[in-house]
Amino acid sequence: MATDTGDSTLETVPIASGTVTVCWRPSRQARRISMRIDPRSGHVIITLPRGARRADGLALLRAHSAWVVAGLSRLPPVAELRHGGRVLLDGAALEIHHAPEARRGVWLEDGRLHVSGEQDFIARRVGAYLRAQAQLLLPARLGIQAGQAGLRPTQVRLRDTKSRWGSCSSDGTIMLCWRLVMAPREVQHYIIAHELAHLRHMNHGPDFWLLVDELTPHRRQAEKWLHTHGASLHRLVPA
Repeated sequence: MATDTGDSTLETVPIASGTVTVCWRPSRQARRISMRIDPRSGHVIITLPRGARRADGLALLRAHSAWVVAGLSRLPPVAELRHGGRVLLDGAALEIHHAPEARRGVWLEDGRLHVSGEQDFIARRVGAYLRAQAQLLLPARLGIQAGQAGLRPTQVRLRDTKSRWGSCSSDGTIMLCWRLVMAPREVQHYIIAHELAHLRHMNHGPDFWLLVDELTPHRRQAEKWLHTHGASLHRLVPA
């Protein structure tokens, strides 16, 4: 059965090892059929350019079903944001403690994240708290690093991106994924340094990487952490 979600359509599709959820995504810009796994939803995203048939997308899916199954198996489990569950902030795992009688919203105390109100709203409130922390902390940390480096972005924006942790546009606007607030400080420091370096070098050439290494000592450590744990940040909190 297919379900419409705006311009995209979700459909459960059988493959040799079971079923997968395919998100059919039409595109006027795409020149060829492409396929990827969304680390957040676990859906297989198949992009169809103008004039492409679903049958061709299904053929691509079934030809690469082993790759799809392997990719899905590597996804970390979706964290349950409930009493006793855990969520990350600055790389520290915080236990979620439901305090139904309290009237304080969400607050951090004694290494636990306390959540008041009804149980059904725990996930929503934890997500809102983390977004608020990201808005409070990430631009301020970027400002400190930018000042130390003598670099000035024109704007800093937070978004909920799926494939990039940050970006820098030609007009000097830096974008950071708000989910970075869950990563260790060293990882945040590296991503911020990476984007600041683009203010001087809009490429990934040797001079760019030399500047990155001048701006942060955490490049290798952060890249390794993101390779190992990055996908889990997309699975911790609902969009």
